Amino acid sequence: MNSPPSDVPVRREVSEAPWTTTPIDAHLVRGALELERTALGVLPHRLPARARTQFPDEYLAMVESQPSGVRLAFRTRATTIELDALRTRTVYRGAPVPPDGAYDLVVDGVLAGRASVTGGNVRTIDLATQSAVLSPGPAGTVRFTDLPAGRKDIEIWLPHTEVTELIALRTDAPVEATGDRGRRVWLHHGSSISHGSTAERPMAIWPAIAAARGGVELINLGFGGNALLDPFTARAMRDTPADLISVKIGINLVNLDLMRLRAFAPAVHGFLDTIRDGHPTTPLLVVSPILCPLQEDTPGPLAPEFDGGKVTFRATGDPSDPTRLTLTVIRDELARILAARATEDPNLHHLDGRSLYGDPDFAELPLPDGLHPDSAGHRRIGERFADWAFDDGGPFATAGS
Repeated sequence: MNSPPSDVPVRREVSEAPWTTTPIDAHLVRGALELERTALGVLPHRLPARARTQFPDEYLAMVESQPSGVRLAFRTRATTIELDALRTRTVYRGAPVPPDGAYDLVVDGVLAGRASVTGGNVRTIDLATQSAVLSPGPAGTVRFTDLPAGRKDIEIWLPHTEVTELIALRTDAPVEATGDRGRRVWLHHGSSISHGSTAERPMAIWPAIAAARGGVELINLGFGGNALLDPFTARAMRDTPADLISVKIGINLVNLDLMRLRAFAPAVHGFLDTIRDGHPTTPLLVVSPILCPLQEDTPGPLAPEFDGGKVTFRATGDPSDPTRLTLTVIRDELARILAARATEDPNLHHLDGRSLYGDPDFAELPLPDGLHPDSAGHRRIGERFADWAFDDGGPFATAGS
């Protein structure tokens, strides 16, 4: 249902039907908090402009503009769809070049195609120094053909690990926005695991898997390396309409050795208080870290290691220092904090991340780089989360179930 993309967005095969070019705007884009107008088109952002002015970190600027969970959604009779886009790929110096990002095509709720865009910019990052060099490249076109005839609902999930500037949407029949489908909105925040950095395609990240099983609309604020209890993220969540909210806290705080134990509890309280300012009674689920033997009892910071082109990580902190954060310490603290808050907040819930991925899972599906699950791990986490959260009796169950 797709053919290889071309290098130049203005080149396309001739269709017997007249082409319709539809402006890409907020009516067609789901999962983004804001669209930035650019010289070429629009750039989806997962943090609003005000938040983006409050962090100087280039890495966070990159990952928040990688459109994890962002998709185009529309209704059409078209049998051919073209999307022009300028991608920015991320390559880590000394590591293998990652595969091309994928665009997942969904027709009437069923995954029906997959394609990629060629060309684009390349950002090369040195993990040791966090310095980056950008090499510019041309835009490309992703093309889906031979779609079924008749009126249908289309979703195109954007590559979750490539910054994607959307330039033009062309179809061989008119397009209309699908509007509100009556689904609840699930707003989730987490680390690179929630971002889906090692999943093979955008719908294979665990939040997307869970959202599909739960029948909800996903807004994914999973930011690689940046689930850090930042106040601007809490404010963005406070101001975003949502029916369900979850926050996965812990791994990045340990990875970066960002704070000591004394600062952790007040930071958690402040983050949750800010969310509650905008969502006082919304079901709010806090998830502690999944199992990661690398940092269960050893603090950060992490140091990357390269072995034959494979990237792994090593924890370098002092495990004898009682002021340092480890995953074990964070889980214990979160359990204590949430138990105390729940006495006055009946809509606050807690899930130990090891119930999503624990010791037996690590034995069966080890973390390839010691830190991130692969696509099979994402599927297990997403399915378990959905079964726990959305099923009868879960915190995200529908009313009356």
